[in-house]
Amino acid sequence: MASRLSLVAGGVSASPGAISCSPAQAGGQSGEAASLLPQTALRASGPLPSQRSTLSELFAAHPRDAGWAGFLVAQALRPGPVLWVQERMAILESGRVHPPGLPIADIIHVEARDARSALWAMEEGLRCAGLSLVVGELWGDPAALDFTATRRLAVAAERGGVACWLVRIGGSANLSGARMRWRIASLPSLANPLDGRAPGAPVWDAELFRARGAPPGRWSLAYEAGTTDPLRLVADARDRTLDGVGAGINFARRRSA
Repeated sequence: MASRLSLVAGGVSASPGAISCSPAQAGGQSGEAASLLPQTALRASGPLPSQRSTLSELFAAHPRDAGWAGFLVAQALRPGPVLWVQERMAILESGRVHPPGLPIADIIHVEARDARSALWAMEEGLRCAGLSLVVGELWGDPAALDFTATRRLAVAAERGGVACWLVRIGGSANLSGARMRWRIASLPSLANPLDGRAPGAPVWDAELFRARGAPPGRWSLAYEAGTTDPLRLVADARDRTLDGVGAGINFARRRSA
């Protein structure tokens, strides 16, 4: 399984030897893994499964829409290195991950030659409790990505206590063992409170079309950095009142699917 491995940092130095794969080193934090849904959406849609360290699947609304990356990293609440695996075709079609543009201190980047190698690297990473998150990007519908492969990832994530996100770029929602499945599209940003001509907080159209133990739903979510719950619900543009346009919308109304 020849893969290209590189350790990149978004502001602090790191080395592969600084990452521990011992469960004892994880400090029993498996229950504090990356949140699968913002708390505001939790209140809107009802309770979700308590198991957060599991496999979630994310579909980009368009192969050239990379807004899903912001939605994903906004939920990486547990500190620690992130293993980011990209297969060769995903890199060619949608680009290589750019660490300086992500609010993650340490990223271990793996460039896999094909989908089989990428799935193997992801499963091995899920056995390392020293990681905070495992992300894998696959292009299209490779033959190696079947129900058995996704089931193996889900079991490895739940046993290892590490959240896993499988990003499907240009793929179809075929049979999968993922516990939660999302479709993410970028929306116009909110108004900037300091400069009306500058972009504000990013907003996504997030559709949860399958979830174990929770009803499906669709929300417009905005990202607010520096808060305990960085994702919050926003209203559709057609529902905004005149006095709320400049200051942003803080009321939550569930969108119709």
